[in-house]
Amino acid sequence: MNKRLSLPLITLLVFGYAFLYGPIASLIIYSFNESKLVTVWGGWSTKWYGALLENQQILDAAWLSIKIATVSATFAVIIGTLAALALVKFKRFRGRGSLSLMLAAPLVMPEVILGLSLLLLFVSMEELLGWPARGQTTIILAHMTFAIAYVTVVIRSRLAHFDFSLEEAAMDLGAHPVKTFFWITLPLIAPALVAGWLLAFTLSLDDLVVASFVSGPGATTLPMVVYSSVRLGVSPEINALATIIVGLVSLAVLIAGLVMYRQEKQRLREMN
Repeated sequence: MNKRLSLPLITLLVFGYAFLYGPIASLIIYSFNESKLVTVWGGWSTKWYGALLENQQILDAAWLSIKIATVSATFAVIIGTLAALALVKFKRFRGRGSLSLMLAAPLVMPEVILGLSLLLLFVSMEELLGWPARGQTTIILAHMTFAIAYVTVVIRSRLAHFDFSLEEAAMDLGAHPVKTFFWITLPLIAPALVAGWLLAFTLSLDDLVVASFVSGPGATTLPMVVYSSVRLGVSPEINALATIIVGLVSLAVLIAGLVMYRQEKQRLREMN
């Protein structure tokens, strides 16, 4: 069987990758543009990175987005792990169908509908209970709502191939179920936990529609600032900001990939 790629397939791959990553490469290049006009090349310069560091609005929005993404992703992993364990380990329990439906709904529901429904919920809760006030808290709760669904899918797929006899062996040797969970189960599903956390963090950091519905005064996330800036025209500072984000995300993905690769290699070595 000939495993060599044909010329049409190579051409298709080249055009496909160029379509996906060409705009990102162009954005990175023009972040070093001397000219204030992003479509006119004026020479190499890093002055827009310095201007970005002096833009307090963008810095405040970036810090707020990072805090929201970190908190929402952490709680999403905790709740998503418990939900995945319940769905995989306990095949039959009252409310299983309702739980599966609630976890699947955010995956297919349009963001506009999700944001509007959460806004109505938060407004009603504030009128009845006096909590939560629209702002950072409501954005965290909203991001947790849809992030839990994605995290549950990732961890559930890992638990579907998990050997629960390892837990039974540990408990037969006298380990408490809680200790078994923290010392046996969690280390073995750690790659899925990391993948779920990174996915939830990225979804929260990237969200614009839902955050626009549930945010309040003084709670402007980075995507909201970028969107409002782009509507008036693309600024070279936005190109510099996007380049930094691409670099940080690429570094995080690389580190996570290396960690997961080493863990998998160690697991295979132990099995042999």
